[in-house]
Amino acid sequence: MKTPRPRGTSTLTAVLALVTGTALTACGANPPGAEDSVQNSAQQVAVDLKQSVDPALHARLPAKNRASGELVSVNNGSFPPYEIAGSDGHSLTGASADLSTALGHLLGVRISHVTADGLPSQLTGIKAGRFDFALGPVGDFKERQTSNDFVDWVQEFVVFAVPKGNPKHIDSLAGACGKRIAVMSGGSAEGVAKDQIAKCRAEGKPPVNVQSYKDQPSSILAVRSGRADAFFSSQAPLTYFTAQAKDQLELTGVGRSNGFDTLYQGAVVPQESTLGGVLKEALQKLIDNGTYHKIMDKWGLKANEIKTAGINLAPS
Repeated sequence: MKTPRPRGTSTLTAVLALVTGTALTACGANPPGAEDSVQNSAQQVAVDLKQSVDPALHARLPAKNRASGELVSVNNGSFPPYEIAGSDGHSLTGASADLSTALGHLLGVRISHVTADGLPSQLTGIKAGRFDFALGPVGDFKERQTSNDFVDWVQEFVVFAVPKGNPKHIDSLAGACGKRIAVMSGGSAEGVAKDQIAKCRAEGKPPVNVQSYKDQPSSILAVRSGRADAFFSSQAPLTYFTAQAKDQLELTGVGRSNGFDTLYQGAVVPQESTLGGVLKEALQKLIDNGTYHKIMDKWGLKANEIKTAGINLAPS
């Protein structure tokens, strides 16, 4: 479901009026109660997201966005603690939602949110111009840079969520041989897990049974219901899910490379779009003035902070 664009405005003053009353919207939702539990898990610290408009950055936005007073960001809808869609289908909370509010004030535009069904749909929609960008964060990899640019604003790590006690003794990719491993369809962890299949066979071990799901909640449910032995994904959301699982899940493989080089994640924009440079400078302003740190701290993401936003930082 796409959020209707407001009628165009020709002045910065009119645009600012939109920003003041912005309501973040999204289609789709997390499991019932998820939005309540994530709010409770976040530190109850009020973060002032208001920013003064930077006229120079506003002037560098694409002409269509200056005219409409809006940027449309596509999201996955279920990537806590970054993106948490409400059960009403018309609200979005999380670190990314807070960051987009601050960015909207800084750029002098409204940032509205649309949920797409899976990462491939997000990337395809951005490339086709149906969405302006995805704030994400989305994993930045060289092969993805052939179609889109990445404005990186977090560093991430990839680990396993397993049943409490780790009954299948999975704490590395090597330990995943012969096991049922859930991954998000189209995500970077899916590719790494599938690469491990050949490595297991070369060592005379049974291959990894890779199970691909469209989102995080479905993957976690597979582990909790016994259909999968582990979920291989980003540490930040897995930390959230294990905390909400009431001692049913735990993390393993923490502190290992698990098939990845330094992993950056960020916003996705069309390749060579002027929007990329604008977002990079806007994010850096929020880093420098402390707003970014306060948002990351509120959502338990201090370990994922970076000091300098960058474009296409992926080493591989």
